[in-house]
Amino acid sequence: MKRLVIILIIISLVISSFGQTVSNQKPPLRERIFFGGYFGLQFGTITNIDISPTVGVWVLPRVAIAAGPSFQYYADPYDETFIYGGMTYLQLTILQDLNNILPIGLHLGIFGQLEYEGLSLEKSYITQMPDEHGRVYSNAVLLGPGISQSMGGRASINLSFLWALNQSKYIHYGSPEIRVSFNF
Repeated sequence: MKRLVIILIIISLVISSFGQTVSNQKPPLRERIFFGGYFGLQFGTITNIDISPTVGVWVLPRVAIAAGPSFQYYADPYDETFIYGGMTYLQLTILQDLNNILPIGLHLGIFGQLEYEGLSLEKSYITQMPDEHGRVYSNAVLLGPGISQSMGGRASINLSFLWALNQSKYIHYGSPEIRVSFNF
């Protein structure tokens, strides 16, 4: 699995380098850094609160890397748990402005995203046995496309559709996992 992720990263960087413009003027680091993340709220029989801030950098005009912590509170009628960990992703911008190809007034960007997520969960919640103590580590590799809508300046809202390349026995993602994130 690690080889697959490394190969995908290398292929993404090679492909993206073909579309780069060569310039001796590289923007300063403070102009390439971005902040963002996503959050989720679900209330009802199942309560799920997810806060995942990120900090990233545009390493090339079309390639960004980002990382950040992930905090979740999950409760169902039987128990509740806190899930925490971290995530990192590589984002490759495939198309910066759809309107340049189809002049229909939509200024959407299209990107691909490869994400790694590592989470820590309570054993007692996973096994449904209250005498189990400690935590379990779970990881996931997600890959998929997304669209980005500029909100002015450097701000954007992103919608991504990610499929899990591996499934942990503790965390199962939908097919696809749909995420809304914000960058500024």
